This record gives sequence, C-alpha cells and structure tokens, in this order.
Amino acid sequence: MRGIVFGAGFLGTRIGEFFKYPAIPRSKVDVLNLSSLEEFLEYEKPEVVINALGKTGKPNIDWCEDNKESTMQSNVSAAINLCTESVKRGIYFVHLGSGCVYSGDNQGRGYTEEDEPNFYGHQFYADTKILAEKALKRFPCLQLRIRMPIDDRPHDRNLIDKLKKYPSVINMKNSMTTVPDMLLAMKALIERKETGVYNLVNPRMISALEIMKMYQEIVDENHKFEAMSLEELDKMTIAKRSNCYLNTDKLKKEGIIMPEIHEAVKFCLLNYKKNLK
Repeated sequence: MRGIVFGAGFLGTRIGEFFKYPAIPRSKVDVLNLSSLEEFLEYEKPEVVINALGKTGKPNIDWCEDNKESTMQSNVSAAINLCTESVKRGIYFVHLGSGCVYSGDNQGRGYTEEDEPNFYGHQFYADTKILAEKALKRFPCLQLRIRMPIDDRPHDRNLIDKLKKYPSVINMKNSMTTVPDMLLAMKALIERKETGVYNLVNPRMISALEIMKMYQEIVDENHKFEAMSLEELDKMTIAKRSNCYLNTDKLKKEGIIMPEIHEAVKFCLLNYKKNLK
C-alpha cells in the first residue's frame, strides 16, 4: 500500500523509514488549511495516511500548559482534518494517540480500550489527546495508544535520552512502548486494515528507575542518578503526570504479542549502546 506519514519528528521519521513512506513535515502542508490539505491528498492519492503530528512540548508537556492554542490545533484540529479528509476519499487513516489518558492500574487489571479515560482535567496535553480520541472514534480509522516511547537509537525524544539527563528519576511503574515492537505491531494491524482503538504498549510495567539501572548495567556504568518520589516530582512540574497500566489483551486476541517490557527495554539498550558509536 502506498502511504504518507504526516509529521517528520521522532516517531514520524521512524515510521516513515520502516514503512518506506515519505514523512511530511509541518512546513510542507498546512493540515489546518483544508484547501491545502485537500489539494495535497488529491495530488498524492495515498492508500494509507498515518498521523504522527502532535505536540508533546519541549522540553516536556508543561509547555502545553502555556501554549494551549497551538497544542489544541496540533493534537485535535489537525487529527480531525486528516481523518475526515482521508475517510472522505476512502484512504485508510491511522492516528498515533496516547495512553496517557488514565491514572492508576484499574485494580490491577489495567485499562482496556473500552474503559473511559479518567485523566481529563489534570493536564492539557492529555485533555487534547482524549478529545481527539473521542472525535475519531466516530470514524472507521485505527487509533494507536502509545506511552513513553523507548527506542534503540539515540534521539532527544527517546525516553532513554530524556531520563539520562535527569539527576533523579521516579520509581513508579508504568506501561510503556518500545519503538521497534511498536513498528512491527503497527505493520500487522495496518496490513489487516484494522479499525478502532488499540493499546500499543508492551505487556507488564516498568519504572524510570528500573530503566536507568539497566542503562547503568548495559550502556554506561559511570552514569549517576538517584530515586525521587512522585510527591517530589509533582512539586517540580506544572502539570500532573499520568501514571497508569494499560491492558494488552485486545492485541493478544489479534495474535499480536509484543515482548514483555523488561525484555524489550534490554533489547533496546543493547542496540542503543551499539548505535551510540
């Protein structure tokens, strides 16, 4: 299938390289301008459109609290425009959503794709992802919830690179997504033209503290860091952070089994060390 990725950032570039689709930067097509978007889609005639646009903020999501208009346009308006204009033309539409729409572990069961998001109103970034997900549910498209992407190569948006900059990290277990496994799962879902919402995370949970301990063992034995409590983190940030566990049973029922998160992170770190060179 001939496809296009909208967004040439961290994940957009990786997805484009993996699928051999062009990754279109924001500067090339203004997806908020319907005339420009329509003209582009009519000319290119893709069979698949993957939306990897969206603002998470730099250096972190606190940026979104002070830039609400831009965040809303990128995370909600752009997603709706791309989805509606793709569906109108019979183009299969894939949206990169977020699993950061929950708080907690749902009494140990993990949140399924059918559970109502419970993190609205605590963080503007999460609010926009929830709004977009709800709007796109009305259309026959594929929505992929990812969390804290971990890659096997250096990049400033890779969770490994983010964490190694901090002198202190929290010991709070979370669902997370390793990029190499995400790409393989995406391929399987896209080939089948699946629709609906999927929790695209590796099974079980891991903490930032565990990742940095593994980083110390595998990549850099001289790396120094300390543990920090969630309460300490809350005092340092503007927006509350989502900490949650997502259920992966729906993926398993499709026969798509991503590796357990500790195994997957170890694989990423081993390759990350090679790619540093």
